[in-house]
Amino acid sequence: MPELLPFAGLRFDPGRAGPLSQLTCPPYDVISAPLRAALAARNPYNVVRVELPEGHYREAADLLARWEGAAVLRREGSEVLYGYRMSSALPDGGVRHTTGVIGALVLEPPGQGILPHEHTTPKAKSDRLELLRATRCNTSPIWCLCAEPGLVAAVGPPPPSAASSLDEEGNEHLLWPITSPVAQAAVARAVAAAPLLVADGHHRYETALAYQAEAPVPGNPDEGPGPGAVMALVVELSEQHLEVRAIHRLVSGLPGAGAVVEAFRAEHDLVAYEGPADELLGTMVTAGSLGLVTASGTYLARPRPGTPSAATPLDSSRADTTLGRLGPASHVLRYEHDVPGALAEVGRGDAQALVLCRPATVAQIAATGRGGERMPPKTTFFWPKPLTGMVLRSW
Repeated sequence: MPELLPFAGLRFDPGRAGPLSQLTCPPYDVISAPLRAALAARNPYNVVRVELPEGHYREAADLLARWEGAAVLRREGSEVLYGYRMSSALPDGGVRHTTGVIGALVLEPPGQGILPHEHTTPKAKSDRLELLRATRCNTSPIWCLCAEPGLVAAVGPPPPSAASSLDEEGNEHLLWPITSPVAQAAVARAVAAAPLLVADGHHRYETALAYQAEAPVPGNPDEGPGPGAVMALVVELSEQHLEVRAIHRLVSGLPGAGAVVEAFRAEHDLVAYEGPADELLGTMVTAGSLGLVTASGTYLARPRPGTPSAATPLDSSRADTTLGRLGPASHVLRYEHDVPGALAEVGRGDAQALVLCRPATVAQIAATGRGGERMPPKTTFFWPKPLTGMVLRSW
């Protein structure tokens, strides 16, 4: 069963570095070049300089060492687990609280105690491995889901002293140490009650396994698991605590979008959509369709009964299979969760087509992981994302 261990984390000292909201950043894979520049300019200690270094990865390691030496980063006085809560506004005016725990998750091959739900792509894994080799530090947590209830109760509410940071979209992130041995044991039991499903961070988990295979085993057991674990946020697998968004497909490098339209027409009924752009995603859900956006028109693409596309429940699978018929040499495929930005790219002519997908449900994600299968790469976008820099784990 999964084992989540306490660790002595590195945390920013706001008295030396400034407000925490100036120091944290999103995970590496959602940071654009303009956002990275803005984050780096916000504060000289913003952790984006480590998460996405501009130069060699060794520079990120040197920066971490300088910050710790100057007490900008301070190590926790004892090994603890960390409570973590993300709060986001709901359309009805309410607030969703996503409460979990951050600890050192002991590594094991996927398939028994830890279950992946998506395939990964190689580039991000190689990038993260180089950073891990240089820094010997988990800069941001992977995100896992606990199938058994009881974790939120074991973690408890955040205390008034919890460290607080706001992300780029105004969501509040709170972190606090869980120091009581009794509370730590209760959290560990809740986490170990059933296999964990990796929600976000498949690249980093696989990277941690690769690093573990090449890293020397610590000579002293008191040194902790070191490369034998990865920093992880564990949250209950529940619609109440999770918001899952879709990741969409942008197509470029074609003479025009006609080939994409015809590829979809082979197994989908295409219906022209002329409604407001901001209502397209909702219309797709109602109609049971994907969305296809080109410079010449927007369509609802509903899988035709009796076709392979109709037999799969996931829009990401339908989209990837259909686009695969174009041939890998004929087009460039990019993944995008920002719908307004993707629509703007098509409008400017920077992309020939945009394939919009409906999000996978929590039930689909759970069933896929438990069944030993994996969704296509870039199927799910869990939101909001845990912030990088709230706590770091080094060894």
